Amino acid sequence: MIGLDTNILVRYIAQDDAIQSPKATALIEQLSDDEPGFIALVSIVELVWVMQSCYAATKPETVAILDKLLKIRTLCVENADVVFNAVRCYARSNADFADCLIERSAHRANCSHTVTFDEKAAKSAGMQLLA
Repeated sequence: MIGLDTNILVRYIAQDDAIQSPKATALIEQLSDDEPGFIALVSIVELVWVMQSCYAATKPETVAILDKLLKIRTLCVENADVVFNAVRCYARSNADFADCLIERSAHRANCSHTVTFDEKAAKSAGMQLLA
């Protein structure tokens, strides 16, 4: 298995660098069942942030990017089921992706609930506001 840093994913998705994008694409396209690529949860969160803040990706575009990564069989996304559920939460709410991932990760860890001071996260991501 080969770990993939966020910048590899960004170059693969954005195709915006004449030198790095082809290298990232070649690497990802040569991954196999015997040697898949690994994407850490931190890289997923960073990817969403970079695509939205630097590339002005919309929510539907961001959801499509994440859905695509989750469907590539030669990519192993850390806690893929949690990421999938966080993407679904994010797609149907006004919550930030990171908040959805935090709440879904806590749910997976059998937490009874997730508390926050963030009113938006409490309303949109299924967290409970700590008053």
